Amino acid sequence: MWKQLFARKGLFNSVLANMDMSTINWFGNQKLALYPLILMSVWQFGSSMIIFAAGLKEIPVSYYEAARIDGARGYQSFFRITLPCLSPIILYNLIMQTISAFMAFTQAMIITNGGPNNSTMLYALYVYNQAFKYNDMGYACAMSWFMLVVMGLITFIIFKTSKFWVFSEAN
Repeated sequence: MWKQLFARKGLFNSVLANMDMSTINWFGNQKLALYPLILMSVWQFGSSMIIFAAGLKEIPVSYYEAARIDGARGYQSFFRITLPCLSPIILYNLIMQTISAFMAFTQAMIITNGGPNNSTMLYALYVYNQAFKYNDMGYACAMSWFMLVVMGLITFIIFKTSKFWVFSEAN
């Protein structure tokens, strides 16, 4: 579907043409080819939004009522109630989206196959090509281990720094 949206005669180019603007070869221009993939990743943020919505519903209304009685304004309630109460959910979504970003493969494989001129050659796609296109399993395995170590380090750093910004009943 995304490939068709950004095709030469796709929806985005049709909108541009209707506004008397020149159409864009999204997947033929190496400077622009990554943008549809980024937009698709942002579009898939919906599951995280459901988790945020569930977290917002769990914040007791009495917190906001007490803040309003104490004279807090909207932005004060947001920064002193909403964000601290959502911080464990922000931590979870941050870790899951970071791992998901490292594992981005399907979009680039199906839509562009790394092209044009390797401008959308994401890390996971490069590992896949090394393993199955060039039959270099050893190198692909080493790259996979490297990606695992990097993801582990980033997750470790996020967990270690979370004590400064994540608020829970244990804090």
